[in-house]
Amino acid sequence: MLPLSDRMENVNEICVFAASSSAAGQQFVDAAYRLGQLLASAGITCINGAGRAGLMRAVSDGTLDGGGKAIGIIPRFMVDNGWQYDRLSEIIITPDMHTRKQTMAQRADAVVALPGGCGTLEELLEIITWKQLGLFLKPVIILNTGGFYNPLLEMLALCVEEHFMKASHRRLWHVANNADEVMDILAAIDLKAECDVESKY
Repeated sequence: MLPLSDRMENVNEICVFAASSSAAGQQFVDAAYRLGQLLASAGITCINGAGRAGLMRAVSDGTLDGGGKAIGIIPRFMVDNGWQYDRLSEIIITPDMHTRKQTMAQRADAVVALPGGCGTLEELLEIITWKQLGLFLKPVIILNTGGFYNPLLEMLALCVEEHFMKASHRRLWHVANNADEVMDILAAIDLKAECDVESKY
């Protein structure tokens, strides 16, 4: 079997949505760090929100410790508050939150959502919505560490059951139970099929 770096030749930069809370449990921190290590070993650049704490820092550390490149994209007001992680390979400062998310999406060849709070959930649901509308047609992977996302996945299933979403829209995202599965999904994904999204109308 070809190494991951060869099987994912079209995946160069991955955007990782993740918590900035320094109180996150160790299992979440470990999974984030492991993902960063795997991205580095596959020669994939990690793009995130440039946070200096929590899972954002952990995935950056894993990437950098593995010899990879980690780029942070952060709005000016967060830099003014000193929330950026200065160890990053590069920090891109945007004027506002919207431009930050737009820049992250434009650069990403795929998105991986780690556990997090309101900000991470908002980013995940927005990118799924963009994909549903045909505005973002790349892989979206939910890293469901410790079953963290089970309630959200149940809610999305209910949306389909009650016809607020089409059944085909279950394919808008992929679910991984650990960081290694994220890489397996990326290696197996048909990138052309990711563009085949049924209209919501």
